[in-house]
Amino acid sequence: MPLNIPTERDRVAAEVLDELTSWNPRERMNEFRSWVACSLSLIHLHVLSLLEADGPLSMTHLAEALDVSVASATGIVDRLEQRGFVERRRGLEDRRVILVQRTAAGEAVFSDLAAHRKGKLTGLLAEFSDDELAATLVFMRAMRRARAILVAEPVASR
Repeated sequence: MPLNIPTERDRVAAEVLDELTSWNPRERMNEFRSWVACSLSLIHLHVLSLLEADGPLSMTHLAEALDVSVASATGIVDRLEQRGFVERRRGLEDRRVILVQRTAAGEAVFSDLAAHRKGKLTGLLAEFSDDELAATLVFMRAMRRARAILVAEPVASR
């Protein structure tokens, strides 16, 4: 039986993975605080993510996606609606169905977070040397290519 001895490539890949996933508790807490400052809890961000990915959802589908009761989903949507991030509307095909959809403010949440993150990363990249910056660009483009390949592969082949 062959031994799985890590190669130099395995060691370097593990170090890259550690670097990519390192996020100390203080950094994570600062990001959570910025979300809370926008009156958004993690469940609110989850709802907005679902609506961004899937478009308007019925209360039933939203509750199923959140793994909560319809009553709980209603309370979550109430709070998001009060803050102007979502709105309810009746379904066109079945007027009994209530659909939840993002408003312009709800659509802006992730672009605002991305702009905030981009600003922080700009400051971080300012600390890189020219060589480090160029190497990072090569790396990030390689990551994008690899993601595109993995997304294009059928799930069954993995």
